[in-house]
Amino acid sequence: MSTPELINCLIIGSGPAGFTAAIYAARADMKPVLYQGSQPGGQLMETTEVDNFPGYKDGVNGPQMMMDLEAQAKRFETDVRTGWITKVDFSGKGDVHKVWVGEGDRAVELHARTVIISTGASAKWLGLESEIRLRDIGGGVSACAVCDGFFYRGQDVVIVGAGDSACEEASYLAKLCKHVTMFVRRDEMRASKAMQNRVKSIDNIDIKYNTETVEVLGEEGVEGVLFKNNLTGEEEKIDVTGFFVAIGHTPNTGFLAEYIDLDEQGYIIQSQPGTSITNVEGVFWSGDCADKVYRQAVTAAGSGCMAALDAERYLAAKGH
Repeated sequence: MSTPELINCLIIGSGPAGFTAAIYAARADMKPVLYQGSQPGGQLMETTEVDNFPGYKDGVNGPQMMMDLEAQAKRFETDVRTGWITKVDFSGKGDVHKVWVGEGDRAVELHARTVIISTGASAKWLGLESEIRLRDIGGGVSACAVCDGFFYRGQDVVIVGAGDSACEEASYLAKLCKHVTMFVRRDEMRASKAMQNRVKSIDNIDIKYNTETVEVLGEEGVEGVLFKNNLTGEEEKIDVTGFFVAIGHTPNTGFLAEYIDLDEQGYIIQSQPGTSITNVEGVFWSGDCADKVYRQAVTAAGSGCMAALDAERYLAAKGH
């Protein structure tokens, strides 16, 4: 059996966090290897317009931005590879962490002195054909009001969700949009009382309880929503131009659970606040796999910088 490849800095994931970590790690001569994962480019590959990332004065579409970040990382000789990490073993007492790329008999074992986890979090969707189709063509379906709400100024929109994040996003949209209709599946919200009171106090937010989406209407863009009362079965239609889904995110951390401390939702616990350090020495977090508050490209990029700097200091202390 051949000796596993030894990598100085392994980056798992290829969103803004992963590529920013790669840029900093490469410039520090850490010779990073980045595995792109099952969704190269991360969530931004599903975002048509990015208007709030510094430096793009005219805005940029998500895929183009990720191509730019990848090209910048490669310019500093980051080794960008396809494939995804399926298993890890962080139990070693030494300074080498084991990971496996691929599945089954074809899985390849790698060893890494440092690991930066940049696997992100995936937005949850309702799963309706019309919702996914319009999302994929940039037709007015979004899972991020802060990212996309600007495009719906003075318009009517729907937001689906009942937690604190949904209330936060509804409040944000209400400042921009003419009218916001909130669909809540049960007869009450899951959000804290403070957040519930906030949305109830805003004049241009209408909350519909016991309400579920039947179909998002429109061919090239959202034109309306067909919804039903799940107690009576009665269906209605509402004319809107935007459809926002705020039913949560799933951090892509399941393969780490045996070794990395995760909270009840699966987000990586920040062992030392203000750093990217995890409970495992030599393993660092960056981006949405640990951030459930901000979830923005720019904050992900910032934490990628932090992770690379923390990894560099760790390696220096180890004499590498």
